[in-house]
Amino acid sequence: MSKIAVFASGNGSNFQSIVESSKEYDYNVDILVCNQANAFVIERANSLGIETYIFNHKDYKDRSIYEKEIINYLKVRDVKLIVLAGYMRLLSKTFLDEYEGRIINIHPSMLPDYPGINSIEDAYNDKASNIGVTIFYVDSGVDTGKIIEQSGFTIVNKSLEKVRQMTHELEHELYPKTIQKVLEEQ
Repeated sequence: MSKIAVFASGNGSNFQSIVESSKEYDYNVDILVCNQANAFVIERANSLGIETYIFNHKDYKDRSIYEKEIINYLKVRDVKLIVLAGYMRLLSKTFLDEYEGRIINIHPSMLPDYPGINSIEDAYNDKASNIGVTIFYVDSGVDTGKIIEQSGFTIVNKSLEKVRQMTHELEHELYPKTIQKVLEEQ
């Protein structure tokens, strides 16, 4: 069974979905890495029995120091895949080089449309006809990596709140399946 690390910074609904779905797939969420000591995802991890590695980047004089510490921690744990789930920090070249082809992320749009933050609202306000979810390999850009999986739906005649809800439901369904797919291809 492959060990994965989930990196998250906020609420953690994707984290919870990934952990709960792991029972259906051949992976184990070994660790949550979080850069926000007060993030709700930590409570989710505690209730699910997942160990948490919490750090504050402000406690380090530069990014390379804390990233090397995280890399060493993950190596000891023999983590095979890093899954970003609402992780609100960019990873440096050092980190990307160490885990090349083994870091994936999820984004609530049909990339390359609407990269960055507020993508659901931006698509909705632009009166886009479709929206969806993209899972991709992380590279040095913002939401620019090679696409692994996409799925979408029409947003015509739906409220913004309904579109948000449907997007999150699609994320929770698609991400665990894609994690399994990526691990099988490694």
